Amino acid sequence: MSAENSEVLNNGIVIIGAGLAGWHVIDAIRAKDTEIPITLVTADSGDRYHKPMLTMAISQKKSAADLVRASGSDAAKKAQITLLANTQVTDIDPVSQTVHLCSATQSDDTLTTIGYAKMVLAMGAHPIFPKSLPEDLVWHVNHIERFGQLQEKLATGSQHVAIVGAGMVGTEIAEDLLKAGHKVTLIDLNDAPLSQMLPAKATARIAQAVKSQGINFLGGYQVSAITRISDSSEVEKLKVDYAVLSSDADKTDAEPIEPLIVDHVIASTGLTVDDKLPAAAGVEFDRRTGIVADAATLRTNAAHIYAIGDCMSINGVACRYVAPLRAQAATIADDILGHEHSGYDHKPPMIRLKNKAISVMVTGVPQAVGNWQVKTESDDELIMDLLDDNDAVSATVTIKAPAVLKV
Repeated sequence: MSAENSEVLNNGIVIIGAGLAGWHVIDAIRAKDTEIPITLVTADSGDRYHKPMLTMAISQKKSAADLVRASGSDAAKKAQITLLANTQVTDIDPVSQTVHLCSATQSDDTLTTIGYAKMVLAMGAHPIFPKSLPEDLVWHVNHIERFGQLQEKLATGSQHVAIVGAGMVGTEIAEDLLKAGHKVTLIDLNDAPLSQMLPAKATARIAQAVKSQGINFLGGYQVSAITRISDSSEVEKLKVDYAVLSSDADKTDAEPIEPLIVDHVIASTGLTVDDKLPAAAGVEFDRRTGIVADAATLRTNAAHIYAIGDCMSINGVACRYVAPLRAQAATIADDILGHEHSGYDHKPPMIRLKNKAISVMVTGVPQAVGNWQVKTESDDELIMDLLDDNDAVSATVTIKAPAVLKV
């Protein structure tokens, strides 16, 4: 049936996205109302898994199947919801409060229309692929399906993996692959890992720890191209062309360097939110941080539509961490069900780098550039505070060397 003449199939709560955020909303609603109709729409199978485990699973020899806590169908049955798996949302009409869907199992372009009384956008964010990182040659580990495909490739033996981007995820994956027996090259535009978050004094310690493990860290370099080649044994490899970034503002070309020959390339170059559905729904959207949500209710500016997780921002800051999801979901559940609540109180979560080579903990809202002051400094520990314009602490980083690294 076409979208134009189809009967509206549902008029309850529609949740778009079956990641941690979407399932947390379902859990929160079902804890308070077991009967209200809920429809979960997802482009994948809807399986429940803990995404942060993806950066640790290869060395632990855990397959994608091992990470799945419940299949989408089993989880849906337990929660008594309707799961529309492998289904794309093609449009949202906020006036008629309807969603147009197309199932991957359909052989034509037939659309289904479902209505909603309330909608929750929990569609997450997707990896950014610069032009120099072609998607058909580069892996990402932002989703369990792609993780599983990469893991199958890596299971054949020790290989050389280049990781582009030394933020939290890239730095964690680098250590995980090294522990699994692979050769790792970590490439970043900045001189040290986590340089977009922390000051140079802190990131220098992280860089030292990463290098001490045997990871080849190339800081201050930019990947210019990746091409598929075959070596003398006809084994397919990837050639990674990269260059040192020039410090000369008048020089536009970076100095070329002998290319890397690797087996795989993983992109860890940040996340972005697709603006197609927010635009269709008339939801306020920022290209840098995602869907704009009210700080207290997590409502968007569009009536009856909420946002949660990676796809949304509060007060101009993207919410890309797992820890606050449960409280966010509880607020949305109360608001949807008409229960009185005190409002969501957003508190930046503690950020922990999951690397064993060095302990990095960050509280508050860190940013690389700012008035960072040293609080404690020794060979084994560094503590720095970021002070705002009123000399109040807005972030703190604590870096400690594990016992194995102490001299």
